[in-house]
Amino acid sequence: MPLKILAYLSLQVGVCLAFSVTMLSATATNGAIAPDYERFWDTPPQQIAQQKKVQTGSIEGTVRDKNHRAIPGATVTLTDLSTNAVCKKCTAVANADGVFRLIDVPAARYGLRVMQEGFETYSEPVGQLAPGQVIDLEVQLTPTSAPPSTGEPSLPRIPVVNQPSPASEGRAPQAEAPYSGVLGRVEQPPPAEMPPSAPPPPMEKVFQPVPDRWGITLPRWDRYGSGGEYPYVRGRLWDPFDRNKLKGDYPVIGNQTFFNFTAVSDTFFDGRKVPTPSDVSTAQPGEPGFFGHGQQVFLDQVFLFSFNLFHGDTAFRPVDWQIRVTPVISLNYLAVRELGIVNIDVRAGTTRLDSHIGLQEAFAEVKLADLSPNFDFMSLRAGIQQFNSDFRGFLFVEEQPGLRIFGNLDSNKIQYNTAYFNFLEKNTNSGLNSFAQRHQQVIVANVYRQDFLFPGYTAQLSVHYNKDDGGLHFDDNGFLVRPAPIGSVVSGGTVHAHSIHAAYLGWTGNGHIGRLNVTNAFYQALGNDTFNGIAGRPVTINAQFAAAELSYDKDWARFKVSALYASGSANPRSGTARGFDSIEDFPEFAGGMFSLWNRESIRLTGTGITLAPANSILPDLRSSKDEGQANFVNPGIFLANVGTNFDLTPKLRTFINLNYLQFMRTEPLEMLLFEHNIHRSIGYDYSIGFRYRPPLTENVVFTFGASGLTPGQGFRDIYGGQTLFSLFADLRFTF
Repeated sequence: MPLKILAYLSLQVGVCLAFSVTMLSATATNGAIAPDYERFWDTPPQQIAQQKKVQTGSIEGTVRDKNHRAIPGATVTLTDLSTNAVCKKCTAVANADGVFRLIDVPAARYGLRVMQEGFETYSEPVGQLAPGQVIDLEVQLTPTSAPPSTGEPSLPRIPVVNQPSPASEGRAPQAEAPYSGVLGRVEQPPPAEMPPSAPPPPMEKVFQPVPDRWGITLPRWDRYGSGGEYPYVRGRLWDPFDRNKLKGDYPVIGNQTFFNFTAVSDTFFDGRKVPTPSDVSTAQPGEPGFFGHGQQVFLDQVFLFSFNLFHGDTAFRPVDWQIRVTPVISLNYLAVRELGIVNIDVRAGTTRLDSHIGLQEAFAEVKLADLSPNFDFMSLRAGIQQFNSDFRGFLFVEEQPGLRIFGNLDSNKIQYNTAYFNFLEKNTNSGLNSFAQRHQQVIVANVYRQDFLFPGYTAQLSVHYNKDDGGLHFDDNGFLVRPAPIGSVVSGGTVHAHSIHAAYLGWTGNGHIGRLNVTNAFYQALGNDTFNGIAGRPVTINAQFAAAELSYDKDWARFKVSALYASGSANPRSGTARGFDSIEDFPEFAGGMFSLWNRESIRLTGTGITLAPANSILPDLRSSKDEGQANFVNPGIFLANVGTNFDLTPKLRTFINLNYLQFMRTEPLEMLLFEHNIHRSIGYDYSIGFRYRPPLTENVVFTFGASGLTPGQGFRDIYGGQTLFSLFADLRFTF
């Protein structure tokens, strides 16, 4: 033992001396022992040499008996059929699960040979192995006609070691090797005959079948006595984060039918100051009769309940079928300071409390076909359903009855939609669906292509057709909204109801090109309006829309610039309408809901229409975004934006935006307001917003925003020079 310790210490001293010599040599060369980290980081990355083309493949598989039990220890060899020679290094032994793997096998035509004691030799031609190919095989061996086994494998005989030979008898005993006693006991031969053992019990007594795999639960366990051992937490009906039958975590019928219940409470508050006409009578005696007090308060409490029953798997594969119903309840309140705003009847005062129940989703969906092993599919959905036809909501965002065929191709690289919608009327004060037909139809066909030209960039081509027959319609507050009460809509005691037939050809894109995030859109509108009230005649439609946003992410910040263009009508009396208008937009662009110009409705004083409707960028001179008709005789708009998003914490994000706005043409406004030389500048729209998620999920989201609009000369020509402002809060709770 002392000799062993001495030898060990000598080895350690030698290693230390060698290390010291190496470090001293490095010091003499580099002048320092410590690594040169600065030079390491400044060194440009090395190029990886071009890899050689793959010339080999792999063959793998399992070896089983006729009862599908694994056969371990089987020898597997490959024979090159062109030379009838055994392939070098092409031999493997099946493991305990009967699995064998032959890797880096040269490409050739092979035959397979499997041998195992107690079984007949198995031979089978494998065929041609191509470079890079992996061939998977299932081998079943047939037992030979051997005596029946007792059911227990026989133990191998281990040769006896450390036994004295007759020649060594009488010699002096030699030194005993370490652990010889233990090895001697381990390597003693087994008894000549093993006692017979009982056959194994049948499988039904060993394994317990569980037909409902979803019902398997972990045992109750609280390791520290304080809870929170999440694999062992029991689900509760009111807890959406743990296993819950109401949230589709395990089936309600059989093994593949699930139910998902969603409940949302959304409270929206908006305090604003916007231009407000005093209508036919002012709220207070002695006040000016044109512009009134613009302060308004709006409160909307929404309760949403969604019931979704679907059949399929829990992940990856699209559902086989589903049924979804989503009723929504709205309770809203509006307070203003002028008469004739909350209702056409001035006796209704300056406040309004209203409620409505709408059906925002009610559809059935069925998968028509699986198109590939990569979950490509085609499905059909019929009923009231949500639909957004592009990435930012520029043209058509709705929840309407329709028939839609959709799916994907090429491993989800291509997605497509073909849809037909037959509109319902909207409730005026909540924006929810009513149950009355509107006589408007929209047809949409689009196709998306992922990784178009650049990895990470998705392009879309689309065609939309809007057929709006209009008719005569008053909203829930008594105001005429179809046709818009403007221009020559009434002549000779006749109201000129009109129809719009407009087609939109679109190209949009969204994604990133390298580190640069990109969003783009272009639409060309074509068609006709049987009678436009501003033009006072039928018009053909020829209008354009374009938008683009570039952004760059740096750590926790995103910096972005964007621009938007919508063409305007230079000659409002012309037979060609050149002002662009959407079908039903809801743009998430240039600040989105945080922007005052985007979110608030600004009425055009002295008329029955809006300059810009709520939740829209376009100054389209509609009577109402939800209940009015598209109008293609409008001033158009140009918008330039700079903005930033900051993820201040994982829970808190802030949004800052500055927009410059101007009309493209002012001739339609000059004709409507009987004014000359209205300038183009609308002004500067600026906003800041915060979105806070206390639990780091979308179940609790608080959104706050403040925005203002400093008028430009064109806006002052219409409304005066007062700055507009808005403060809002949105509190959303989701189960």
